[in-house]
Amino acid sequence: MINCVDNKQNNDVLPYVSVNETIDLNLPAYINLNIPGGTAYASGGLKGLIIYNINGTQFKAFERAAPHLPISSSCSQMVVQNSIKMVCPCDDSEFNILNGQPLTDGIDEFAREYLVTNLNGTILRITNF
Repeated sequence: MINCVDNKQNNDVLPYVSVNETIDLNLPAYINLNIPGGTAYASGGLKGLIIYNINGTQFKAFERAAPHLPISSSCSQMVVQNSIKMVCPCDDSEFNILNGQPLTDGIDEFAREYLVTNLNGTILRITNF
């Protein structure tokens, strides 16, 4: 898993930003994260975070900034479609929500992944250190 995170951090398009966010799954904004396959958006990172519940206890978090476009692109904030992929509205490029892998031909950059630590079943810590 560390190798996957390292690959996503070596992105020449997106600048580095420190991420240290705490998510309380009891808050209404994160109610969808209480079921496997649920997603939510949160603040943090460059353009926000996408959080995905894998199986009820394990979670993934990705940068919402599209990894293949400059951060200055106004349309490059990715959205989740059908709880299975992240999509960039600029060019409809798609990324796997489980590992950030690009699903669109011609795109080599993975979505930037952040480390998620489930602290006690209801609190998640999302970091990149």
